[in-house]
Amino acid sequence: MQPMPPRQMDILEIARRDGRVDVEGLATRFEVTPQTIRKDLNDLCDLEKLNRVHGGAVFPSNTVNMAYQSRREIAADGKARISQTVAGLISDNASLILNIGTTTEQVAHALRRHLGLMVITNNLNVAYILADAPGVDVVVSGGMVRKSDGGIVGAAAVDLIQQFKVDFAIIGTSAIDEEGTLLDFDYREVRVAQAILGQARTKILVADSIKFERRAPVQIGKITDIDVFVTDEDVPEPIHDLCKTAGVEMIVASPACALE
Repeated sequence: MQPMPPRQMDILEIARRDGRVDVEGLATRFEVTPQTIRKDLNDLCDLEKLNRVHGGAVFPSNTVNMAYQSRREIAADGKARISQTVAGLISDNASLILNIGTTTEQVAHALRRHLGLMVITNNLNVAYILADAPGVDVVVSGGMVRKSDGGIVGAAAVDLIQQFKVDFAIIGTSAIDEEGTLLDFDYREVRVAQAILGQARTKILVADSIKFERRAPVQIGKITDIDVFVTDEDVPEPIHDLCKTAGVEMIVASPACALE
């Protein structure tokens, strides 16, 4: 197999870091024509390194989840903005549940300075992030620990979560389709996420814009089940309309949030 040209290797690294690339932006960055970039993207898609979308390409997910560290790196700036925005919605002395996901982990980092919080989670990474935060009490669910990401899944996790009624549920999702369906890869994780949503007075969805270009096989619920949706960029028009009709508050986290 011939090695990839240097520009294509750079494009792949940008896609791995940001989650997606667009033709015009790459053409400007590399000082080549859009046609040249389209050929590069076609080559990378033929090698199954990227998936084409309108105007560019995305780092692939397909029906299997990518390595957890790679997920942490994708759309990192957007996740930081989302987490700071969500932290601003949570008052001191609140109770909340955080589920599995790289974005909810960023929310946990942003909550470390809060006071009087009770946080229930099925995410060992969230528990580690908040364990020494002086103003936060952490409750960790029981159940099977997934070695891939530190997530706790299964019936025991559901049973623990159903003992609480909290002020906020903060959940992530692996994908959102054009009908507003929230999707994930593991049916056991989905059961826990559904339980979390059932035990909260206010339900907050945190999802970067890449989630609209991914696919996953298991349904958590609908975006219309959510009270507040925090994302990093403007959403597709059908999703915007769904949120408006259902009374879902949609917040686009501004770049300034990451600096706070």
